[in-house]
Amino acid sequence: MSEKLSWGHYCELLSISDEHARNFYEKESVNSNWSVRELKRQRDSSLFERLLLTKGQDNQKKLLELSQKGQIVKQPQDIIKDPYVFEFLGLPDKKIKENNLEKKLIENMKDFLLELGKGFMFVGSQQRVTLDNTHYFVDLVFYNKIVKAYFLIELKSGKFRPENIGQLNMYLNYYKTEVNEDGDNEPIGLILCADKDNILAEYAIGDLSSKIFASKYSFVLPDKERLVAQLSKSICSPMEIVENDEK
Repeated sequence: MSEKLSWGHYCELLSISDEHARNFYEKESVNSNWSVRELKRQRDSSLFERLLLTKGQDNQKKLLELSQKGQIVKQPQDIIKDPYVFEFLGLPDKKIKENNLEKKLIENMKDFLLELGKGFMFVGSQQRVTLDNTHYFVDLVFYNKIVKAYFLIELKSGKFRPENIGQLNMYLNYYKTEVNEDGDNEPIGLILCADKDNILAEYAIGDLSSKIFASKYSFVLPDKERLVAQLSKSICSPMEIVENDEK
């Protein structure tokens, strides 16, 4: 038992039946200094399952890695989730104007930062980019101190469209040239949209996949049973993973 966790933390952890998930939430509660409320929120939002799904299933050992070490952030891909869950906004699960969504996220910045994950610091909203005497504005800008890179977020109230990529890539090139300082890595772009076709997004992003990502957002907590069913199709059982690991 960790001295950094309270009795309330362990009461919450003991209610998690899956050993791998329970170990993950215990590690993250210590590493990220979560309060009991934050632990409960991350558990209710199925963070463990969402991270597994986002990471892809080319490496079955990711399950054990999350269980044994918690979330290790070495590159931008390790931070990205799909979907992002904004249940803390208290909005109905329907379309909302992008400027209203941006306003609500800023008003709930503490919860928004918790959902974004480790190392994020808010820089500002509607950050101006001027090119050829024309002003453009990035919806939300963050800096991540772990990967040492700016994160530029564009909000889309509708479905992901390929044309979303071009403008965001322009912003990234501007930040790389005009804003980055010595020691900063290439900026990262994230398109948060109400819906997306994964195949379309994959083809649209193409070779930019190391610096531009597209994820859906939801205003309601995910259906955990549905997430577990998705995982069961692509990850072998824990016993199979242990056997493979011992080989």
